[in-house]
Amino acid sequence: MPAADAAWLHMDRPTNPMVVNSVIWFDEPLDWERAKQVFERRIVDEFPRFRRRVGEPLGRPPRFEDDPEFDIDQHMHRLALPAPDQAALQALVSDLITPPLDPTRPLWHVYLIEGYGEGCAVLIRIHHCIADGIALARVMLSLTDTEADVDAGIAPPAAAQETGGKLPLGAVTRPASAALDAARQVTAAAVHEGLESLVHPRHAADLAATAVRDAGTLAKLLTAPSDTSTVLRSPLHGTRRVAWSTPFPLDRIRTAAHRADSKINDLLVAAVAGALRTELERHGPVPDEVHIMVPFNLRPLDEPLPRDLGNDFALILLALPVGLEDRGARQREVRKRMDAVKDSHEGPIAYGILSAIGMTPPQVEDVLIGFFTQKASAVVTNVPGPRETVYLAGTPVRGVLVWAPCSGSIGMTVSIFSYAGDVTVGFMVDTALLPDPQPLVRAFDAELRALCRGTRHRAPAGA
Repeated sequence: MPAADAAWLHMDRPTNPMVVNSVIWFDEPLDWERAKQVFERRIVDEFPRFRRRVGEPLGRPPRFEDDPEFDIDQHMHRLALPAPDQAALQALVSDLITPPLDPTRPLWHVYLIEGYGEGCAVLIRIHHCIADGIALARVMLSLTDTEADVDAGIAPPAAAQETGGKLPLGAVTRPASAALDAARQVTAAAVHEGLESLVHPRHAADLAATAVRDAGTLAKLLTAPSDTSTVLRSPLHGTRRVAWSTPFPLDRIRTAAHRADSKINDLLVAAVAGALRTELERHGPVPDEVHIMVPFNLRPLDEPLPRDLGNDFALILLALPVGLEDRGARQREVRKRMDAVKDSHEGPIAYGILSAIGMTPPQVEDVLIGFFTQKASAVVTNVPGPRETVYLAGTPVRGVLVWAPCSGSIGMTVSIFSYAGDVTVGFMVDTALLPDPQPLVRAFDAELRALCRGTRHRAPAGA
């Protein structure tokens, strides 16, 4: 197992399993048997890690090994909601994401959750040692098609659209085509929506070659103090709760960002900063800054995913200026700080540190992980999905969220996902920090609306 993957494997804690959790929801019922076939042919058959468990021979590095008793039915489950509303779905998802994955089996599970309104939802849990969240978002997209398939068989890969949608049914056994098309969808969305990587993946190698000389960046990562002690830094319980917003039109965000001479990313992160400020105000004095970890991709998005997947990303440490009361000033400062990160070598250096951690003995690794995770209070991801509606097993996808795991002592992860012209934000929070993340969702929604209106100060209560 590569060192970076081993690092994520060993980051598992009883209070913080290293699992990427994704929720996909639909306005119509999903043909589950057909979806299982799509998942098996396009994911399990294509990417060997989905059939392999983790072995850790005594005194040797961990490795992936075939599970001789692999049975897809042990990984794909069917449940029903007790009530058809979003609150019930959020409560069930919260319960399902709390336990760690069984280490004696391949480290993933999929749950069909029926009875969500007139449709359903699907929860996908995959351990971070299999792949990073950006790669797994592309893996999920490889399940989908750009048009509903009227044939009763398995939907052909999305790449079939390039040949008039007439690939033979057997083409589903060649999901690399779908994965490549999914990569193109993500790349096109990123370019079109301004949701660019903090550092372009093609520049990563050049940056890595010179980053060792960047003593200032290395010093920042190694000497940054623990994050400010706030309600966001409480000892963790290990139980989690999720909540997410209603979709917000991406066009409105783009217009507001251009008006402020900012990127869409800047505006969304500024809204997160404003939401955290609102929450911190409820619990006492607001510090000048809180720090977040922001994953950024090092893998070219316009190339197929490798069959072994893996982790090829880095974590950026970003200080959010929550102490600034003026909303406009806060947004400008977020833009300034994000621009500074984009021009630095921090990403490749951080990736190198993570790989080095993965090669240390477990006792040393535990200390190092704790050292780095004390420097931040949350993980924030911003993933651009397809600009148009996609279909899973013939059923249109209504919405998507992908939460990166927290690590060490971090107890909050925020997912911002753009899809089909809308942006949805979801908060996953340890109950030791907040028993209910819904106020954070409302605060984010109020901040985003105020930023899109150009309001300088705080939004009115209930906005």
